Amino acid sequence: AALAEAFIADTAALLRRAGVDAVVIATPPEAVDLLSALTGFPAIAQREGDLGARMSSAFADLFARGHGPVLLVGTDSPTQPPGHVAEAIALCVAHPEALVLGPAEDGGYWCVGLSRPVPGVFDGIAWGTGSVLAETRARAARRGVPVVLGPRWHDVDEPGDLARLRRELADDPALAPHTRAVLGRAP
Repeated sequence: AALAEAFIADTAALLRRAGVDAVVIATPPEAVDLLSALTGFPAIAQREGDLGARMSSAFADLFARGHGPVLLVGTDSPTQPPGHVAEAIALCVAHPEALVLGPAEDGGYWCVGLSRPVPGVFDGIAWGTGSVLAETRARAARRGVPVVLGPRWHDVDEPGDLARLRRELADDPALAPHTRAVLGRAP
């Protein structure tokens, strides 16, 4: 739990450095105030469903509030360069007809961006597998939605990913200070 909280705090700092306005999509709903206080950004409750349904709902909720384009960014890439976020947003602006995906090295993606709703694009994806990016691209193609790929990065899902994160933090003392502090306390 402490590591997840650190990832969230470091991701919020990353978004600030990237110069973006952010809204936290919080789960469970009773965590809205806690996550808003932790990040310094407004928060709204995440809706129910699998990851695809929750992402579709997040886009719908943010578009309904007048946001757009919208870039959803995961919190499991705390060492992400701020320029990657800025580049993904620029791609959303330059390609409003497209689905923007930031590929992750494990076959998923660290961000997903849209400038308009695209119903069904996240339905039936085998979440948590190495085929998430390919399946999402195929779904988008079936709906006639072009896909634009942003910068590639990695996330932390497995023990090996955590070892890589520790090496990154050792190489650059400025990266992910909240995550660094939590890992420094871990055995």
